[in-house]
Amino acid sequence: MALPQVNKVKQDATDARLAGMEMPDGAAWITEARTEAVNRVQAMGLPHARDEYWKFTKPASLVQPEPEAAALFHNDEGPLWDDLDRLKVVFVDGVFDAEASDDLAGEGLEIERLADVATKDIHWAKDLYGQLEAGEHGYTPRPLAALNTAFATDGVVIRVSGKVSKPVNLIYLHKSETSDAILHHCVKVEEGAEVTLLETGPAAARFNKVLEVDVADSAAFHHVRVQGRDHERRAVTGIFGRLGTESTFKSFTLTMNGVLTRNECVLELTGDDAVAHVAGACVGDGTDFHHDDTVFITHDAVNCESRQVFKKVLRNGAVGVFQGKILVKEDAQKTDGYQISQSLLLDEDAQFLAKPELEIYADDVACSHGSTSGAIDEEALYYLRSRGVPMQQATDLLVLAFLAEALDEIADDSLSEAIYARLEGWLERHAS
Repeated sequence: MALPQVNKVKQDATDARLAGMEMPDGAAWITEARTEAVNRVQAMGLPHARDEYWKFTKPASLVQPEPEAAALFHNDEGPLWDDLDRLKVVFVDGVFDAEASDDLAGEGLEIERLADVATKDIHWAKDLYGQLEAGEHGYTPRPLAALNTAFATDGVVIRVSGKVSKPVNLIYLHKSETSDAILHHCVKVEEGAEVTLLETGPAAARFNKVLEVDVADSAAFHHVRVQGRDHERRAVTGIFGRLGTESTFKSFTLTMNGVLTRNECVLELTGDDAVAHVAGACVGDGTDFHHDDTVFITHDAVNCESRQVFKKVLRNGAVGVFQGKILVKEDAQKTDGYQISQSLLLDEDAQFLAKPELEIYADDVACSHGSTSGAIDEEALYYLRSRGVPMQQATDLLVLAFLAEALDEIADDSLSEAIYARLEGWLERHAS
């Protein structure tokens, strides 16, 4: 008898959320995509704590009509990658800031603002906007991503036609304690092209972001994201990717602080010999830290490789969640799928909740998954202490060594070194 009541609660929450939202104006094609997304939200209902893929993470603050206030955080660190030659695209509380952004142009690169693209009757984004988000994802609904497609007011659409040497950096600034930002980005990497996309900053008090990426044959997409240090931020993000033949998709996310962060990633390998790597590292301190990585990778082609590498360091009641699945379809022979999720619990109050899954319908595959949770290695700690390394420094060295496998997934050493330095700074600030 409980299920109908849950369904009613979901429906009431969905109706309340939709009642306070207004679909942006746009051309016929994007209005159609948005309308279909609203229909999907109504059919699925916004997430409830009783839903299978939300049982570890309470979604209430992500679905309620108004966001909870988030005090502004004054970061004492300089901008990340400030010394890197990059193309900056700045959003303030979910609104594009033209004055703070660079000229949206580059060799082999076209960048347009979603708000401008939405007014055009004909545009290549018609074949991408909302299309990957709406795809069949192994019977796991993504209602908050559909909500994003329906109501996103800004974002960028990027078409990459060559090997772009300068990274594109999407910078998200948070300046209002009650901002509720919804951004939607589309990236089309054409055959043989290559690009690196960087994302930095907290974005808003509540942030809902979707990134759809279509990687064509022999193309490469590199993605490195550092989610801002705002202590009271709440965020849900979705990455939806489609990979062509001999294409490469690599994504890494670092998360520090934040009340609630839910990062979803859904990838489909549709071309033979494609490679998809998704990795993440998070460090959390305190009972107000909850971090959730939910990943779903579908192999639908021959001789493809996927890796999921997630590491979490938690203490003082912090909670980490990992839900990862590899689906190998019947014709996806010679699949190589690897999944590892590990947590380092620095005290007895921290929690790590994991749900690794394999679903395989092909017979010539090599797939593995593992999940572990444990404390600092006492023997390694003793070894360092016996050689004169102070306790805090020894602990920090072991934490960084634990996170190293995830950071190794970043292809560009200069980017990984900057992230390593940020982790060192976090550990120094949170020294016992």
